[in-house]
Amino acid sequence: MDDKPWFRPRVLGYGAGLPVCWQGWAVVAGFVSATLLGVRLTITYLTGDLRHIALIAAVAVPLGVFGAIARKKTEGGWRWRDGSHL
Repeated sequence: MDDKPWFRPRVLGYGAGLPVCWQGWAVVAGFVSATLLGVRLTITYLTGDLRHIALIAAVAVPLGVFGAIARKKTEGGWRWRDGSHL
């Protein structure tokens, strides 16, 4: 398996920065698409309290999957960066 990073590390803060290859951009596009589709389906077909729970899940599930992939594929991993290396 290719160990090439898909995301740059953030310059300031914690987490991933911008994608650096097509795989990273594909993950971002998949995250946005899955979130929008989940929200759209939830708003269209559900009502009441179930709608609120489903909306949270429609955002949380793709976000969790995206975060796990981004964390694994970020160059240098996720850690706090305070800009001191600039």
